[in-house]
Amino acid sequence: MERQSIQFSLRIIPKITRRTYMTDRRDFLKGGIVAASALMVGSANPAGAATPTYTNIIYTAANPGKWGKKVESHLPSITIEGSKVTLFTKHALTVKHFIVRHTLVLEDGTVVGAKVFKGTDKEARSSYELPAGYKGKFYATSFCNLHDFWLNEATV
Repeated sequence: MERQSIQFSLRIIPKITRRTYMTDRRDFLKGGIVAASALMVGSANPAGAATPTYTNIIYTAANPGKWGKKVESHLPSITIEGSKVTLFTKHALTVKHFIVRHTLVLEDGTVVGAKVFKGTDKEARSSYELPAGYKGKFYATSFCNLHDFWLNEATV
């Protein structure tokens, strides 16, 4: 009887882990967006400091960390046409390696929108509408399943 209980427990653990993986991943991504917004809005990095505060946590063009050769294919490009903002990450999407998500966040931390991608999508491109009359800085994020969290910024 005890042996059957142990075997049953071992059989269901991988299934439970698989079910909770995507939930945990989504929670991680949501938390990452909020954290990145908070870090950028409330940055303790003094103006003009030579070393960014968040090295190897958030990757940027100026601070690609260990992914120095990945900037072109992972940093989201930003195109602004009126109040429409389009993000594009020049990255091939495959089932094993793809951009997971784009997010657009205002300087105060307000999330304008987000788009989740799959490895089967054609490209990592998303568009958002800024709030009417918005003037100021905003942040664009791109998260790669293998090469972490990338951040770009622009001002309108």
